Amino acid sequence: MNIMVTGGAGYIGSHTCVELMKAGHSAVIFDDFSRSHPNVVDRIRRLTGVVPIVIAGDIRDRKLLEETLSTHRCDAVIHLAGLKSVPESIENPYLYQDINVGGTRALLQAIETARVHRVVFASTAAVYGTPASLPVREDHALQPSNPYGGSKLAVETLLETIASDRFRVAILRFFNPVGAHESGLIGEDPRGNPGNLMPQISQVAIGRRPWLDIFGDDYPTSDGTTVRDYLHVMDLVAAQIRAMEALERERLIKVNLGTGHGYSVLQLVDAFSRTCGRNIPCRFAPRRAGDIAESYASGDLAQKMLGWRAERSLDDMCRDVWRWQSLNPQGFESAPSSRQPG
Repeated sequence: MNIMVTGGAGYIGSHTCVELMKAGHSAVIFDDFSRSHPNVVDRIRRLTGVVPIVIAGDIRDRKLLEETLSTHRCDAVIHLAGLKSVPESIENPYLYQDINVGGTRALLQAIETARVHRVVFASTAAVYGTPASLPVREDHALQPSNPYGGSKLAVETLLETIASDRFRVAILRFFNPVGAHESGLIGEDPRGNPGNLMPQISQVAIGRRPWLDIFGDDYPTSDGTTVRDYLHVMDLVAAQIRAMEALERERLIKVNLGTGHGYSVLQLVDAFSRTCGRNIPCRFAPRRAGDIAESYASGDLAQKMLGWRAERSLDDMCRDVWRWQSLNPQGFESAPSSRQPG
């Protein structure tokens, strides 16, 4: 199949393209590179032996989307392009509506014109807001506590409205993707100040940041810090491919992707410190607006509909992130290295 991956040069997108290409599919990367790195394209080539097709474009550019889908005869779209920072969404909610919702609307209009009939969409656990019970099941009330989650829920609603026997949709609610490719060639390298926890921890360990800020130590959890369900990116990618294949028989798929286990910030710091053999200096800061105390997924429906469960452990996640960060101390700006982490 020919698969267009929006945001295909990003963290999840680059891993997705590698696995699609290894499985014999053709990947068309559609990315504006505003929050990703052009160097990732060569890393994908090194891992697959194939130079991927790359279209530099804005997800809101309907005309370019139509041209890309038609020119490359795409059979399906894995839609990963979008903004994902909770604090940024609170500061600028209109931007999240414009890019996450408006961009998806442009993509769907282009898909209709190009007669593409399968879409896999990257949603988020943030659509649930504060869980009333744990683990979070797919039938939990949808009450986002921040504009980021609200923008993803708006897209889910739009996709559910147009899902049909002709236009098939998979909505995958990612919990907290972490980890990196086992080669150490690709991993998470956010531009600017990372919004996600794991890149912050790894940058402290490698010396790019002096300490880790932990936002809140008074949550109703075992150690006062927030608890999240961390999922290895390679497990997530496997689920995306399963979902794309499952759309041959399903009209609408809507499932959580997580491990079913929650870890606190301090537990994640401790696990990473053991892996890298280095101390991770931390300091506590006030809670951030939009954060919730605890969230982890039920994976039962993903097992039923996709035949998928997460396989990799927290130690696997920390090991692969440390390999990536050690071999690429400045991220994708580093020269590719073959030395081992230490």
